[in-house]
Amino acid sequence: MGSCAVCSTWEYGGRMRDGGGGPPVYSSSSHILAPKFAVLVGHNRKIISSLKIGGRRRRRMSLNTAAAMTATEKLQKGIAELYDESSGIWEDIWGDHMHHGFYQPGSDVSISDHRLAQIRMIEESLRFASLSDDSLQKPRKIVDVGCGIGGSSRYLAIKYEAECRGITLSPVQAQRAQELASARGLDGQVSFQVADALNQPFPDGEFDLVWSMESGEHMPDKAKFVNELARVAAPGGTIIIVTWCHRDLSPSEESLTSHETTILNKICDAYYLPAWCSTADYIELLKSLSLEDIKAADWSEFVAPFWPAVIRSALTWRGITSLLRSGWKTIKGALAMPLMVEGYKKGLVKFVIITCRKPALLRLTTNLPATFHNPIHY
Repeated sequence: MGSCAVCSTWEYGGRMRDGGGGPPVYSSSSHILAPKFAVLVGHNRKIISSLKIGGRRRRRMSLNTAAAMTATEKLQKGIAELYDESSGIWEDIWGDHMHHGFYQPGSDVSISDHRLAQIRMIEESLRFASLSDDSLQKPRKIVDVGCGIGGSSRYLAIKYEAECRGITLSPVQAQRAQELASARGLDGQVSFQVADALNQPFPDGEFDLVWSMESGEHMPDKAKFVNELARVAAPGGTIIIVTWCHRDLSPSEESLTSHETTILNKICDAYYLPAWCSTADYIELLKSLSLEDIKAADWSEFVAPFWPAVIRSALTWRGITSLLRSGWKTIKGALAMPLMVEGYKKGLVKFVIITCRKPALLRLTTNLPATFHNPIHY
């Protein structure tokens, strides 16, 4: 299985383009580079404009900031409520790993095999990042960003005999994750709390391994998300991001097609997702932070059986009755599952792994523009 991950690996050497017309959600790189250009070229013009209108401009900026905060808070509330509703159903049918499995292309397997594939996803991700099992090199402190009910946290803590901290927006998930850790005798070794991944409650340089398994797609500010992952990583520490992206744009494209944008917006609406970005966008952000050993791979073909299997499980009597008891947010998410299948089949949705390391000796600095954020669309 290890060779499968290697065959689609690539080192990023492409260029980004400023997005043009079309919906702002998916003119992709415009969210990454345009603010840098604006800061450099528009700096003097902004100063002059501020001098002309004084307090009025400051009030307008405050109102805009308040509106942006409201949108972020609305998104985070929706995410928390979705997972408060749905985590129990997921655990009952699929177990405590709330993420895709890693499969041989073309395989068609049972739910028990899917649970093994979810473990395989963790192991393949660690292998891709070249994590060592050597007792002197293995991670001692780990953070699981977007931990769900703590499946990855417990697995990694046991595998590496490490201390692991998990954070989630869902109080239900945090409580259940701690209950499951206690049942495994992991109290004191593994702990969970409700916290914002964009403002992590940890000091700089705290963790040898920063783990984000399918949480990046929920982040409204991808630059701040990546910056926080890098901030809490220890010097020489490894960062692993496994996430959903949209396809990279070709050199002749300025944005995704209108049909592609429609599909992604419907998925966003169902799963409380902000704007998507591409793998290339993530790589550009990591490069801007001077992170090392950046590499990425498209694992879409290795997760292909997952969503059809989730749909089949939802259509069983057990799945249907569980959905009816759950709530509208969970039902809405279930109804959108065929859109994920369509997205994968059309090559629009990409399941991506991106790994890197924080420099061991260099102090990490950020040159990300303060104005950057991904707009939220519903």
